[in-house]
Amino acid sequence: MKKGIIGKKLGMTQIFDEVGNVIPVTLIEAGPCAIAQKKTVENDGYEALQLSFDDCREKVLTKAELGHLKKAGLGAKRHLKEFRLADCSAYSVGDVVSADTFAAGEKVDITGITKGRGYTGAVKRWNHHILRMTHGTGPIHRQVGSMGANSTPSRVYKNKKMAGQYGNEQVTILNLAVVKVDAANNLIAVKGAVPGAKGGIVFIRDSVKA
Repeated sequence: MKKGIIGKKLGMTQIFDEVGNVIPVTLIEAGPCAIAQKKTVENDGYEALQLSFDDCREKVLTKAELGHLKKAGLGAKRHLKEFRLADCSAYSVGDVVSADTFAAGEKVDITGITKGRGYTGAVKRWNHHILRMTHGTGPIHRQVGSMGANSTPSRVYKNKKMAGQYGNEQVTILNLAVVKVDAANNLIAVKGAVPGAKGGIVFIRDSVKA
């Protein structure tokens, strides 16, 4: 990884290219992210930068978190995220990483937490078929199906797709294209959808596929 930044998903919109084609984009408020800590091979065994994002009140944080940020000369920040970069030599604690780290045309990977959907059935969670609505099938149209409860195997097979918690998990979307960067307003427009709800925190880094 060569670069990364923390952002906040603002929502989706559309923009037009020079030919007039409509491009669906997700707007992300990216940075500014001050560097709170610099990991080195000598001290930590690897190189990385810890970025901070989103000002908040001091009472929101623990004393340990506040002390960590004040040691770097920073105020209260709500989010911290470590990015393991290939070369951190150009950065120092206190430096600010902003949206213009990325440029239009680049490919990025974006990680976020998907919308939580609570406890759902197998049809909604795994896209199972429902049974036919005729000939006395009911009232089990949306049930999960056989559990294998005969003498063989006398157990439920591992990885049986059943009802349960759906959503609210970390997901990474690979190889999204940066369409536009507005450094003055700390905005990055990325083609396509990004995981999470409006206001959700996302992590942007250069694409592993590129």
